[in-house]
Amino acid sequence: MNTITSRITVLPKGESIFSQLATEISIVDEAAGPFIEMRQFPEEGDEKNLRFDIDEWSYITKAVGKLIQEIKKLKL
Repeated sequence: MNTITSRITVLPKGESIFSQLATEISIVDEAAGPFIEMRQFPEEGDEKNLRFDIDEWSYITKAVGKLIQEIKKLKL
């Protein structure tokens, strides 16, 4: 028997897990192999989600890191 953590919820301090500001990050497997899914639940419409294969994740995090550095330059 094994146990795994398959979902993490990120939200601002003081908000409930049902908040529209919450982001769920999950491992999902639809029989073709596991992938990462991020979901948000805005008030004004249907839930929004993004899905990432684990092989692309390092490229995505590098790209986001680069854009964060650019934002920091703009704030100087």
